[in-house]
Amino acid sequence: MNAPTEPPALRPLQGVTHTAAATLVLAGTAWTALAVWHIRLAAAGQPASGPPDQGEGRHRPLNSLENGYHLVSTLTEVATALCAIVFLAWLWSVRDNARALSGKRPRYAWPWVYAGWVIPIANLWIPRGVIADIHRSSAPDTRLPRALNWWWGLWLVGTLTGTGLLHGDTADSVIERAYTNVTPLLLVDAAVIGTAVAGTLMVRAVSAVQRKHMPESSRQGVEADAPGERVA
Repeated sequence: MNAPTEPPALRPLQGVTHTAAATLVLAGTAWTALAVWHIRLAAAGQPASGPPDQGEGRHRPLNSLENGYHLVSTLTEVATALCAIVFLAWLWSVRDNARALSGKRPRYAWPWVYAGWVIPIANLWIPRGVIADIHRSSAPDTRLPRALNWWWGLWLVGTLTGTGLLHGDTADSVIERAYTNVTPLLLVDAAVIGTAVAGTLMVRAVSAVQRKHMPESSRQGVEADAPGERVA
């Protein structure tokens, strides 16, 4: 019979929280730029030569506005990927702290921290459940932050449409859609931008409640292990 594993030590949160919030703001800013380009494409209208993808493997030369969209789209993908990596790093930190504060194993085993985002059907509730469990384990007497539900609701709107953070259309196909029917794209842009805003508030709220419920001696020890960080 395996001996029970020791709960992890409390981990500093100030740096990882600020970084996660900053990358969420960065991703939201990138998606705002993408929305602006969608509007510019719609306002310009499709050229007489037709969409960039002419079909049967033929593509016409892009104009300057379309080239600009390709650049903005690529930068948005990079910002979103960076945000995802940093967000998961924050999630691991608060998950370890929740276990240390409660002395109990998390409701969701560690593979769900990753798999919960990509397994169909399960990804409709498990990521929110992971964070809700972290919050409840950290502060059983505290209500879940409203930002958690706003963040998750907007995330689902952005992803279930097939054109949010997980959409797989090429930039040229999105350009064509912006020319012909931009409204669905703008609705998804708004949902993703809202997700970033609500996510920023949610990250700060979960981290704040953990710092509040740390024993004073443990809080001082965490600060000592992380020079330059202070508890807000």
